[in-house]
Amino acid sequence: MSEPRKILVTSALPYANGSIHLGHMLEYIQTDMWTRFQKHRGNQCIYVCADDAHGSAIMLRAEKEGITPEQLIANVQAEHSADFAEFLVDFDNFHSTHAEENRELSSQIYLKLRDAGHISTRSVTQYFDPEKKMFLADRFIKGTCPKCGTEDQYGDNCEKCGATYAPTDLKDPKSAISGATPVLRDSQHFFFKLPDFQQMLQTWTRSGTLQDAVANKLAEWLDSGLQEWDISRDAPYFGFEIPGEPGKYFYVWLDAPIGYMASFKNLCDRTPELDFDAFWAKDSTAEVYHFIGKDIVNFHALFWPAMLEGAGFRKPTGINVHGYLTVNGQKMSKSRGTFIKARTYLDHLSPEYLRYYYAAKLGRGVDDLDLNLEDFVQKVNSDLVGKVVNIASRCAGFIHKGNAGVLVAGNAAPELTDAFLAAAPSIADAYENRDFARAMREIMALADRANAWIADKAPWSLAKQEGKQDEVQAICALGINLFRQLVIFLKPVLPLLAADAEAFLNVAPLTWNDHQTLLSNHQLNEFKPLMTRIDATKVQAMIDASKEDLAASQTDTGGPSGNGELAKDPLSPEIDFDAFAAVDLRVALIVKAEAVEGADKLLRLTLDIGDEQRNVFSGIKSAYPDPAKLEGRLTMMIANLKPRKMRFGISEGMVMAAGPGGEEIYLLSPDSGAKPGQRIK
Repeated sequence: MSEPRKILVTSALPYANGSIHLGHMLEYIQTDMWTRFQKHRGNQCIYVCADDAHGSAIMLRAEKEGITPEQLIANVQAEHSADFAEFLVDFDNFHSTHAEENRELSSQIYLKLRDAGHISTRSVTQYFDPEKKMFLADRFIKGTCPKCGTEDQYGDNCEKCGATYAPTDLKDPKSAISGATPVLRDSQHFFFKLPDFQQMLQTWTRSGTLQDAVANKLAEWLDSGLQEWDISRDAPYFGFEIPGEPGKYFYVWLDAPIGYMASFKNLCDRTPELDFDAFWAKDSTAEVYHFIGKDIVNFHALFWPAMLEGAGFRKPTGINVHGYLTVNGQKMSKSRGTFIKARTYLDHLSPEYLRYYYAAKLGRGVDDLDLNLEDFVQKVNSDLVGKVVNIASRCAGFIHKGNAGVLVAGNAAPELTDAFLAAAPSIADAYENRDFARAMREIMALADRANAWIADKAPWSLAKQEGKQDEVQAICALGINLFRQLVIFLKPVLPLLAADAEAFLNVAPLTWNDHQTLLSNHQLNEFKPLMTRIDATKVQAMIDASKEDLAASQTDTGGPSGNGELAKDPLSPEIDFDAFAAVDLRVALIVKAEAVEGADKLLRLTLDIGDEQRNVFSGIKSAYPDPAKLEGRLTMMIANLKPRKMRFGISEGMVMAAGPGGEEIYLLSPDSGAKPGQRIK
């Protein structure tokens, strides 16, 4: 027997600036299943992760909430940890990038790169917010696209025409943070000389470390020539200060992947039998695997291995890349209720339903995975309840009633047990190669064979016949053994089902090699239902709970609406209280107000409602010819009105106003002391 492998596994670090949703969970569930499989096989497999806790976005959100960044990331880490635990994601360590281990390792790697000549410095001209006294990242600058003239576009690309450009190319730039007009300032920046590693990366990316599709995509970058990578940011910034460079901070993507090492280092410091160098030293024989989404491939497969190479550490054994999650064939949507947070899912459904469905859909490639909710219900009910659990529920009663819960010795169908045994290497190969969909297909094919055999033998009919009790016991004993085999194969995906099955089977925790044996003359415990069918009403309840934009009313007759039309009638149709109660009325801060080119009545309002900003078109231009005067004013908006697609863009709500029209339109405001985002009862 070969020696157990030593494997370190990571998932991409969740950003400590928001909740985990089902798109995130695709990655963590995938990684957890692979890690559990390795442990199931007897390998030493360590799974570490951490919250990605640095950057301007976290600093600004903490400021907005009136707490320190440290408080914010601690709160988010507690939320993330609870969600992961309930989804049965079994980290050996879940840490934070804002940790002393990461500060030390980031400084160490930077200094090694600097001393080896892989760091350069030069002056960079950037936009600076004169009100917030900070340099602005591209995503914090908005303006008019220099190519097509579309307004309210971010500082690096236009969502309408797809053009990419430098923030300095924007027309009429504004700070998305304060609304101030930014000014250009020079600052010294630090760069990692990625081109120094061009040849190494060309070889390494074609070494089998990556899926072919990923390697092909990276070849486009490599063939066009690598550029130096800006790794510094200016104060104020929440992160680690660069050694010896006051007021200069490591860019979040510099210390984020080092967070993998830091989380493992934190675990090693608490676990005497673990040796950090055995996994990360240049000559390490251990395996290191990263599981990531396709949107961050450049950071993990170009910047990261080059940093490790330059600093004298080993490179990853493999980087496993997956696609995005869609729901019902479309991008996740808050208005449709398909942007589902992990917590919302857990409030309604078992985590193992989703774990199995993801497993049944996940292949080796980088294709997107679709969570079709109708198929989700059907597949879980059919496969897990109708096939796997059904075997145990069919057989257990006969064994308890006819033989006091003891499995008799013998093998009533050697050809069937041989088929299960013969299938194990192929199922293991599918798990190893992350082709979970193939593994699930092969396991369910075995479940079909077992059910067909039991149906053919019909122990429920034999039990009614004289002299057939021994045959009934032999059939049901093998049925329970076949169920046990299926549980062994499914344990990496369904750890809760496995634990409940182990309790029923009265056995120690099952390992992969247990599939080679059968239980004989063995006492079972009382059988209890192991899994129930998904109730489709719970899925609908989950969708309803996820909707941010409820259709409160199908008629816009109460004032200036999202399409700029004014009510003509003095009275609106009557509505009942439930319809009124569904309206989510909130205090909104007008961050920006501007006329809409080509529209006679419309103003475009950028509204801050506490935890996000909304874009709303309102037909109040005639009353506010100088829209800039509205900026900084509080108003009221309906926050859960269904978004409306207009010729000028998407309107994401309705501001409240009254008046007969023309110049006599009065934007409603709350009393003094109100704050953006507060609900109006």
